[in-house]
Amino acid sequence: MEGCSRRVCSWWKTSSSSTWLIGFILPLMVVSAMVVLSGSKSSNWLFSSNYYPWTWGSVYSPVSSFSGNRTIDNSTTVFSPPTEDGGAGLELRRRVVGGGEEREEALATDYTLQRSAAPPLATVQVREAEPPSEETRVEFIITPKGSNVSTLFNDTHVLPTSPKISRRFTNLQMIEAKLQQSRAAIRDAKGGNTSFDPDYVPSGPVYWNPSAFQRSYLEMERVFKVFIYKEGEHPIFHNGPCGSIYSMEGNFIYKLETSTFRTTNPDKASVYFLPFSVVSMVHFIYDRNAPDHWLPLKQTVKDYVDLVAGRYPYWNRSLGSDHFMLSCHDWGPELSKSLPELFKNSIRALCNANMSEGFQPSKDVSIPEINLPGGRTNGLIGGPSPSRRPILAFFAGGVHGPIRPILLEHWENKDPDIQVHRYLPKGVSYSEMMRKSKYCICPSGYEVASPRMVEALYTGCVPVLIKDNYVPPFSDVLNWKSFSVEVPVKDIPNLKNILGAISTRQYIRMQRRGVAVRRHFEVNLPPKRYDVFHMTLHSIWLRRMNIRLHGVEDS
Repeated sequence: MEGCSRRVCSWWKTSSSSTWLIGFILPLMVVSAMVVLSGSKSSNWLFSSNYYPWTWGSVYSPVSSFSGNRTIDNSTTVFSPPTEDGGAGLELRRRVVGGGEEREEALATDYTLQRSAAPPLATVQVREAEPPSEETRVEFIITPKGSNVSTLFNDTHVLPTSPKISRRFTNLQMIEAKLQQSRAAIRDAKGGNTSFDPDYVPSGPVYWNPSAFQRSYLEMERVFKVFIYKEGEHPIFHNGPCGSIYSMEGNFIYKLETSTFRTTNPDKASVYFLPFSVVSMVHFIYDRNAPDHWLPLKQTVKDYVDLVAGRYPYWNRSLGSDHFMLSCHDWGPELSKSLPELFKNSIRALCNANMSEGFQPSKDVSIPEINLPGGRTNGLIGGPSPSRRPILAFFAGGVHGPIRPILLEHWENKDPDIQVHRYLPKGVSYSEMMRKSKYCICPSGYEVASPRMVEALYTGCVPVLIKDNYVPPFSDVLNWKSFSVEVPVKDIPNLKNILGAISTRQYIRMQRRGVAVRRHFEVNLPPKRYDVFHMTLHSIWLRRMNIRLHGVEDS
């Protein structure tokens, strides 16, 4: 051992300065590599949520929601498993069904899905690419500091240029880097550090985490951009109803196309919108007498996606995972099955958010069904204080679906405190009955979606949800249990006892929280911050942050 030490010291003294530098740096590089590898495996870079982990879970976890073969809600993605290189060689594949057989074909290998979270650009200022150019060169200049290496001069005594390491970043990589910075900002806000906002600062138990939501919303305003495909003409595309119970379709399409979130440069978009209206398709294409009435509707959706996939590279590079559709019609989920990728990969913003019909909260968005007979909320919002509501609970509606017959069987015209009606008596106003009631019963009909929940919030009535497999709107942000009551179908006979057991103090709390949360369900023209249009966009924004596409790796 002593001889070895002497040889090392002798080498140290006799070696040249460049050799000494290599001997010093090489062990340091090995140690640094070991630290990075160990840190990437054990880092917990965002907080672990104890609420609705569908969306925030992957935003707050170090593993991408597309890490290898992902299984959510009993469905497996069609992406190939990650390789031993940590995902750098992950191949993106598309499942093709035809001719009675199923095969898989590889897409462009330069578009891969990353398992990692934090980008190597965390400390590098990257400017956006100019529109004419698809790539931007970012140069890192490395100069040794504190080195004993003597400066060498050439014949002209001019210093050599500093060594440069050049790397190109595509638009997609820079978008992913921005999204990663937003994830980090949301993580840092988890502890309750809210930012000043002259319009609104979320607070209170109606939110799972007010500060995280505020930070996420502000990041959305700063970063989020949506590209709307220009193909397709009215009335089926770029149009939709702005009145009736399907008003969300037309309102959202119109407001998005005139919104500052829209970008006309697809290379700068975070997500891509498929602007077809299911309501318009049903109105203009549906033929109830056709042998297969689904076929023309599904063929229209498929043809449209095939059209934009053939003209643009964005659908194929991600298999539609950064694309979204929006539908408030009951048939929206069924028409999304027109293409396997649209159903399994794309973000589906649906009023009919029924998990038993394939709704996946981890990637799909539940939006409210809002009935706007005149296209506006004039006269629909507002109601008396809790002390001026003599009726305990109220419901009036048609008998359809599996739940309403049970409700009517037990409570129709049987108790003055539980006002349940198939049809209201002549001269009795539906909205006035809601304003006189403490609780408004919101059962499922043919489908889980119903405008009654929003009508209850509009009138200051506490919603009573009687629905199976339903995901309430904006549940990734809002704690529905703080301002509504959930009653299982089996407990319908005990409805009065359940509501009567709620103390007056707790009822007043829920009623006031419902009034406070109402702003997130209001339809405004033009849209206002934190209203239903922006909340829908925010839910889509959260799902986009759940996926990480090619080009950004963990640091």
